[in-house]
Amino acid sequence: MKTCIDSEIGKLEGVVIHTPGSEVENMTPGYAERALYSDILNLSIALNEYSQLVGVLKKITQVFDIKKMLAEILDNRVVKMQLLREICNHEGIPGMEGALAENDASTLAGLLIEGVILERNNLTNYLSPEKFLLRPLHNLFFTRDSAMGMNGKMLIGRMANPVRERETMIMEAIFNNHPAFETDTLNPIKPIHGIPVDAKATLEGGDFQVIRDNIYVIGKGVRTSTQGIDFIIENIKRQGRGTHHIIVQELPSVPESFIHLDMVFTCLDVDTCMVYEPVVYGLSRFKTISIQIDNGKVKIDEQPNITKALKKLGIDLKPVVCGGNEDPWVQEREQWHSGANFFAFEPGKIIGYERNVHTLEELNKNGFEIFRASDIISGKVNTDNYRKCVVTIAGSELARGGGGARCMTMPVCRANVNW
Repeated sequence: MKTCIDSEIGKLEGVVIHTPGSEVENMTPGYAERALYSDILNLSIALNEYSQLVGVLKKITQVFDIKKMLAEILDNRVVKMQLLREICNHEGIPGMEGALAENDASTLAGLLIEGVILERNNLTNYLSPEKFLLRPLHNLFFTRDSAMGMNGKMLIGRMANPVRERETMIMEAIFNNHPAFETDTLNPIKPIHGIPVDAKATLEGGDFQVIRDNIYVIGKGVRTSTQGIDFIIENIKRQGRGTHHIIVQELPSVPESFIHLDMVFTCLDVDTCMVYEPVVYGLSRFKTISIQIDNGKVKIDEQPNITKALKKLGIDLKPVVCGGNEDPWVQEREQWHSGANFFAFEPGKIIGYERNVHTLEELNKNGFEIFRASDIISGKVNTDNYRKCVVTIAGSELARGGGGARCMTMPVCRANVNW
């Protein structure tokens, strides 16, 4: 599959996921904050809910699983040793790659994701408060953040927190070596001709949205820095072809439900978007910046909000309000549980949590039919028969991890959109 992401809403042709495993439960309440969780999850319940998402995706597109693909590339000894050296050097355990490499590919893939227990075989290890030599990747099932499609390339994330950096190494190794994909990768921390490496550059997929092939909306907040956005600008300048536009939305640093742009703004259709009104439209000090890159030249100015900035570029999106229009308390509650975080698998066809009932009512008022995931999986409902629809998945446990349907999916290929 040749990777191609030229929009947020084009018909989905391929998506990367990771089914949560023991890494999700390998934490204590005291460790949850360091692992970027607000609470610890019950894996058995989370898996039941996650299976609804996977079941729907398998009905509508080709699904790629990270753990399976990782095991497949680890069968190549050159790839295996290169990835292990990179991971071990980064994690401060150089020389451990030899011992890890003795495991078969499937076992090793599990260890790199679920963690390697620290052996108490010397005084330092015996007294260490850590349980793991290699910590589990608690956040890997939020596949959106570690890599993102940017037109025909895959942009490797530069994570704001060290606990997630191994995710990007795994994803870069997969995109560079797995035969399922034909793509080029861009990495903010690896030298590219003419583009300096900036140690302050961070960039996560939850903040990155491709609206059209030459228009991007990017959130600037606690996870994505201005230097990370500058890396994208420099890459576009380096191409030196045509006009591109980046709309940058500043995000609040608190509460933690605002960690990414897709927690307050997502595209639903060619003419519709989902917004968390207090951030996108509310009177605040958070700026919306418009950046035009025209054949290598950059022009920057300020805009009133995202939708007005997009309208100036010919994309007129009607906002649907997360939590409805009546009660700001309801808006706040539903945004906290990823009420604005929808994933489009076709124009006007989206997936989200069933718990956000006021948001779903607002979507229904705007012409979206609402169906449960079980109806899609069983074949009772065929989304091809509807122009606009919402497929709802259970989210009593998954939502407590801090993300929604968009967070848990990494599209690698979408069809073109008829704008």
